[in-house]
Amino acid sequence: MRLAGDSKISPGTRRTRHPARRFISALAALPLLLLLLPAVVTGRAIPARMPGERHGLRFATPANVWDEALPLGNGIMGALVWGDGRPVRISLDRADLWDLQPVPEFSSPEYRFRIMREWHLQGRTADLIRLYEAPYRRPAPTKIPAGRIELTLAGAEFLDTSLTLADATAFMRFKDGTQLRAIVHAGSTVGMVSVRTRNPIAAELLAPPFAGRVDDPARGSIDTGDLAQLGYPPPERSAGPSFRAFAQQGYGGFRFAVYLGWRQRDRSWQAAWSIASSFEGSEPLKIARGRVEAALAAGFDAMARSHARWWRDYWRKSSVRLPNPILERQWFLETYKFGSAARRGAPPISLQAVWTADNGKLPPWKGDYHHDLNTQLSYWPCYAGNHLEGGLGYLDYLWNTREAASAWTKRFFELPGLNVPMTADLNGNQIGGWRQYTHSATTAAWLAQHFYLHWKYSADRAFLKERAYPYLKDAAVFLEAFTAARGPDGVRTFPLSASPEINDNRPEAWFLTPTNYDLALSRWLFAAAAELAGELGLPDDSQRWQRVLSELPPLALGEDGRLLVAQAYPLPASHRHFSHLMAIHPLGLLDL
Repeated sequence: MRLAGDSKISPGTRRTRHPARRFISALAALPLLLLLLPAVVTGRAIPARMPGERHGLRFATPANVWDEALPLGNGIMGALVWGDGRPVRISLDRADLWDLQPVPEFSSPEYRFRIMREWHLQGRTADLIRLYEAPYRRPAPTKIPAGRIELTLAGAEFLDTSLTLADATAFMRFKDGTQLRAIVHAGSTVGMVSVRTRNPIAAELLAPPFAGRVDDPARGSIDTGDLAQLGYPPPERSAGPSFRAFAQQGYGGFRFAVYLGWRQRDRSWQAAWSIASSFEGSEPLKIARGRVEAALAAGFDAMARSHARWWRDYWRKSSVRLPNPILERQWFLETYKFGSAARRGAPPISLQAVWTADNGKLPPWKGDYHHDLNTQLSYWPCYAGNHLEGGLGYLDYLWNTREAASAWTKRFFELPGLNVPMTADLNGNQIGGWRQYTHSATTAAWLAQHFYLHWKYSADRAFLKERAYPYLKDAAVFLEAFTAARGPDGVRTFPLSASPEINDNRPEAWFLTPTNYDLALSRWLFAAAAELAGELGLPDDSQRWQRVLSELPPLALGEDGRLLVAQAYPLPASHRHFSHLMAIHPLGLLDL
C-alpha cells in the first residue's frame, strides 16, 4: 500500500469519451427544464413519486475521465466516482476551497467606471484589456480541488456502474461478485465507501499537484494550465496501517486537510473520508479525522440509512409525471444535482459546484461565481420545485457579501446603493474577465429577483421586511443614480450598456443606447421595488420607484415588433445567451 501523496494527480488516463455520459460538464447552469415544467405535484391529494431505477444512471462501460463520473454531494463536500476498479477513482472537492489572492489592479486609481468609459470612447482597447481582463488569465484567485482517492481492487474486471437517485448512492460491480457502494452523507461532512470482496484492496490518497514543475501554463479561461502555477508548498503527509492523510497550505494562511480511514467490518471493507478547512478551525486535520472516526464507528449501513432518510424527505417535496419519459428522467436527474449541490450553510453553487475538475489543472473559468446567468439559473429549481431551503444558501451568500459589493459599488462606480461584481470569488470580490459583463450595471438587479421570488413563494413577511425589500431597495438606489443622465428624448439612459455576451469582448459589445437586457432588468427592478414597498406600507418609497420606472425608455423593438438587442440592432445570429429576451423570461414583463 502506498503512502499518502506518493503520487501526484496527473491528467492521464484520457481514453475514449462517451458523449452521452457528460452529466457533470453541463453543470454551469442547471437546465431551464426545472423551471419550465408546470406539473410539480405536492400535497396530500397526489403523493409525490420517488425516483425509480429508470430515472438514474447506469453504464456498462467505465468512466475514464472526471466529467463522466457519477456525482455525489451534500452542498459543502462532493465526490466523483469513476474508473474501472484498477483503480476506482473518487475525486474529492469541498465548496470553500479557494485561493483568494486579491487583484491588485482593482485597487488602482484608474479602476473607475468613468475612466473605463473614457478609455472606451477614446479607443484605448489595449488599456481596457490590461486593466480588466488580463488579471483573469492569471492562476489566482481561483477555486481549488481537494485531491483524489484511488482504490485498486485485486483481480477486478469491470461489470457496470450506476447511480440511484432515491438514496444518492453510487455503485460499481465487478465480474467476480465484488460490489462497491459510495455516498457523500447528506447530513454530515463525510463520505463513505463499502466494498464487498474476497480480494485485497490497496488504498491511496493523492494530493493535488500544487507544488513542483509547471509544464502547462495558463493560456485562457478554459485552458487554465497546471495547478502547480499556484506555487504552494508540498502537502504535509501522514499515514498508518488504516489511514492516509495530508494537510495543505494555501494562500494567505488558508489550510485544508483530507483524512481517509478504513477498517474491515463484517464481510465488507469500509472507508470514510472528510475534508476540513481552516474556515472551520485552526486544526483542519484534527477536525477531518474526528468525522472519519465517528463515521467508521457507526458503520456504512447505519450512515447509509440516515443518508437515505434525508433524501427520502427531499424527494417528497415535489415530483412530476410526464408522458415523455426522457423529459421526466431529466427532471429527476437535475433535481438530484440540485439536492447534491445546494444547501443552506454551505457556499452557493459555483460553475462546477462541488465537482471541481480533477485533471491536475486549474478549473475552467476558475470555478468561480458567474452572475450573468449561471448562478441565477442554478437556483431556479428551488421555487416551483418546493426546495426553498436549498435556495436560501444562495440568498445568504448574497446577503452576507453585500457589504463587500456596496464598497465595490462606491469605489468603482462612485455611486450610492448596491451593485454586484458579475464574476466573483468566495467572498464576493470582483475577479475580472470580459469587461462589458464583469462590470455590468444590472447584475444586482437580476440577483434581486431571487429575493423577490423567495418572498413570492414563501409569503414570509419577516423575509420581505428584513431581506427582500432592503436588497431590492439598495439595488434600485444604485440604478436610479446610474441612469440619472437623460438622453436626447428626455428619458433616462445608460452611460454604457451591454447584453451578455453579444459581440464577446470586442468594443462593439458596448452600446451607447440601453440594451434590452439592461432595460428589462431596470424596469423589472423598479416595478418590483415599488410593489414590495407598497406591500410593506411605504407609500413614499413606492411612489419613488414608480416615478423612476416612468422615466425609463421603453424596450427597443424592431419594425415587426421583435425584441432587439439594442435600438436599431437586431440579434445578428443565434447565440448562447438570449439576454435580449429577458423581458419575456425570466422577468415576465411581456406576455406571449
